[in-house]
Amino acid sequence: MFKGLQDKYKARVKKKLEQTVVAYFQAHSEIKLVVVAGSVGKTSTKKAIATVLSQKYRVRVHEGNHNTDMSVPLSILGVPYPDNIRSIGQWQRALGLAKEKVLRPTDVDVIVQELGADHPGDIASFGRYLKPYMGVITGVTAEHMEYFKTIDAVAKEELTAGNFSQLALINRDDIDGKYADYLTNTNLDTYGTTVAAEYRFEQADFDLEKGRTGKFVGPDLTSGIEMTIHALGEHNVRPVVAAATVGVKFGLTEQDILAGVSKIEPVPGRMQLLRGLNGSKIIDDSYKSSPDDAVAAIQTFLDMESPQRIAILGSMNEMGELSQPEHERLGKMLNPNVVDWVITVGSDAEKYLAPAARAQGCQVKSFKNAVQAGAFAHSVMRQNALVLVKGSQNQVYTEEAIKILLLDQNDVNRLVRQSPAWMATKEEFFERNLV
Repeated sequence: MFKGLQDKYKARVKKKLEQTVVAYFQAHSEIKLVVVAGSVGKTSTKKAIATVLSQKYRVRVHEGNHNTDMSVPLSILGVPYPDNIRSIGQWQRALGLAKEKVLRPTDVDVIVQELGADHPGDIASFGRYLKPYMGVITGVTAEHMEYFKTIDAVAKEELTAGNFSQLALINRDDIDGKYADYLTNTNLDTYGTTVAAEYRFEQADFDLEKGRTGKFVGPDLTSGIEMTIHALGEHNVRPVVAAATVGVKFGLTEQDILAGVSKIEPVPGRMQLLRGLNGSKIIDDSYKSSPDDAVAAIQTFLDMESPQRIAILGSMNEMGELSQPEHERLGKMLNPNVVDWVITVGSDAEKYLAPAARAQGCQVKSFKNAVQAGAFAHSVMRQNALVLVKGSQNQVYTEEAIKILLLDQNDVNRLVRQSPAWMATKEEFFERNLV
């Protein structure tokens, strides 16, 4: 990301930004910081928490996923990230704006910030200068496996955020209990949708249009809170439960929590239900793909009623040695009795997922880019079809397949990665991968 800037200059800027964040919290000690880490669901959880807390507090949250060593400090301070990362002048301006934030009266009560980990030690590096009031860990699954190598290493990395926070909140459903030894912070609670979690949502009913009705319960909730959660898959309920739990810890009333939960909407590309052509429904899960959330998305897709099911599945990036078995696991989930077409995008999906689906007896078609995949899906899609679109970022971009299938082109604005910069990147990629 930082090509063109000398390593020494980058290190100096990074250090100054971190020092400025420390000074900011010293000057405004009343501000509480909530950090969100984990292999999956960070952005959804971050936005859900911010939505609930905003019912009582002034909240700062970055709409994107600025979660790296250089972007986190600016995001926390509310300073725009430089458009040109190679411009020393823009970084000098960013530093100046950051210092101004220390001196000015605060405009927030709570900051909700996600933390990303590409390499071992990334999360720990944030703990050198951040002292969060609360650390929320969303899940442990395969990510950047070319660097982490094992799931144990991923768990150790992500759970670090709970250890340098005053309070830790752990997704009990998506983090195996065997990793408890990596937690040194004893001031912790768990959340989820199963009885293993202390704070959980107990579902009573589900309706595709009305949502999931049930009760939010916890150790300090005498009678629980009856609520409706608008989430397609069960794994999408957990960010809402995390947000409700954080609301409890921040002293929100039942009315505040309910008002916040009612306003939570899916993040673009995260299990959004969109209207497609010919009465079809499109499950848009194109934001990112990793093994566990891909399994959850496919299971939700298989559980829904439809006269025709089409799965557009992109390669899962950065899987390293786990790429073959994890793609094959997805292919083996697809039963030809309920899935009419499996359409893959990207080399690893073609190499590993497609053969596994064919071995199950499925009709499979593979493409190098998402536009071609979308055009093929359009050609085979029947009335009232259900289409799952699952994908990743680099060299996959399955959100572009969705555009061809949408009933209302205004819904393009609800898709992920639609900025001019992203569109230019994708157009260049598609031009190189026409066949």
